[in-house]
Amino acid sequence: MSQTSPLAPARTLTETAAEDLVHGICFKTGPPRLLGAELEWLVVDAERPHRPLTPDRLTAAHDAARALPLRSRFTVEPGGQLELSSPPAASLAQCLADLQEDLTAVRATLREQGLVLRGLGRDRRPFARRLLTEPRYEAMEAYFDRTGPAGRVMMRSSASVQVCVDAGHEEPGPFGYARRWRLAHLLGAVLVAAFANSPGQGPYTGWRCARQALWEALDRRRALAPPLDAPPRAGWVRHALDTEVMCVRSDGPDPWPVPRGLTFRDWLRTGGPRPPTAEDLDYHLTTLFPPVRPRGHLELRMIDAQPGDDGWLVPVAVVHALFDDPEAAGTAYRVTEALSGTYGDRPAPRNPLWRAAARHGTAHPQLREAATACFLAAAEALPRLGAPPEAVAAVAEFTGRYVLRGRCPADDPQDLSTGKEARA
Repeated sequence: MSQTSPLAPARTLTETAAEDLVHGICFKTGPPRLLGAELEWLVVDAERPHRPLTPDRLTAAHDAARALPLRSRFTVEPGGQLELSSPPAASLAQCLADLQEDLTAVRATLREQGLVLRGLGRDRRPFARRLLTEPRYEAMEAYFDRTGPAGRVMMRSSASVQVCVDAGHEEPGPFGYARRWRLAHLLGAVLVAAFANSPGQGPYTGWRCARQALWEALDRRRALAPPLDAPPRAGWVRHALDTEVMCVRSDGPDPWPVPRGLTFRDWLRTGGPRPPTAEDLDYHLTTLFPPVRPRGHLELRMIDAQPGDDGWLVPVAVVHALFDDPEAAGTAYRVTEALSGTYGDRPAPRNPLWRAAARHGTAHPQLREAATACFLAAAEALPRLGAPPEAVAAVAEFTGRYVLRGRCPADDPQDLSTGKEARA
C-alpha cells in the first residue's frame, strides 16, 4: 500500500490545521499497486497448548524471533501475541512469499523452545495477564476498563489477519477511492462471517466470531466506522477529531493521564491539559480502531486469525481479488450493496448484519449467499491476477469446505490437547 508520509514536526495545532492534516494523510490516492498483511498469532506450548505460558518464557520467545533477519516488521501485542507485518508488495505472490519466508524462520526458532504459533481469533486458555507494561498499554487498559472487560480481553487474548490495500484512484470507477472505501465496509460483514474463527465462551457462547463481539462492546465511537453517507475524507476527519482522546502523553515517570470525555476537537479548542501538537494528532490516529482504518491505504481489521500454518493466505488472496480485479470488485460491490440495503447503513460493527455475521457466520442464509458469490468471483479472478497456484488452490479448498456448505472455521472442533484444529 502507499506509504504514508509523516506528520509535520511537533508544533501547537489549530483546529483548521488538524483537519487539513488528517484530510491530507488518510487516503493516499493513485493506481492500486500495493498489498500487505499483518498476521497476529497466539504463542502456545507445543505439548500443552491449553496451559498459559509464563511471562519469562514468552519474552524469551519474542527476543529469539526479534533477533531473526526478517523482512516483515516484528511486534508484540499486549498479551504476548506475536505479529508480523509484511512490507508493501507489488504482487500477491511477493506478499505471500515474504510472509511465508519469515513465518518459516520464526516457527523454527520457536520450535527450539518447544513453542508453536496458533491461528485463533480469541485465546481459549485461562485469561492471560498483560505482558506489555509501556505507558501506552497502561493508559489503554485504564481507558477501556471504563466500559467493561471487553477491552482487556481484546488486548490480551485476540488475534487477527489484517489485509491492507491501496486506497485507489481519485476518479470515479471500480478503482475509485470512494468506491473502495464503501466496498471495504460493505464487504466487512461477509469477511467476518466467512473467516469467523473465535468460538464464543461465557456471554458469547454460540457466537462464531466472539472477537467481533468484543470490538462491538468497546466504547461507542473508538471502534466504530464513520457514517458512509459522507464523503470519505470529510467523514473520517470529523470522526477522528470528534472521538475521545485515549490519553495525553508525557515524558515523566508518571502514568499518562486518561481524561474523560475530551475529544481531540475539544483539546484543540481548549488547549488543556496542555496544547496539542501534530505529534499528538498522529498518536491519536493510532488509537482509533474502526473495522476499516484509513492510513493512507485501507487497513481491513475485521478478519479473525485463521487455523493451520497457511490458513492466513486465504483472506489475503480473497481481499486482493475482490479489490483489485475489476470484474470481481463489481460482483462484490453489487452483492454486498444489496445485502446492506436489507439491513441498513448503521455504522459497523454496531449493525444488525455485522452482529448476525459474528453470531452465525455463513450459516446465516443471506450471508452465505453473498459469501458464495464473492468467493467464487475471487476464485475466478486470482488466475487473471497472476496469483501463485498455492493461493488459487487454497481459496478453492476453503470455498468448498466452508463457504459453499454454510460453515466457517469456528465450526470445526477445537482440540486443545494438541493445539491443532480438528478437520470436520
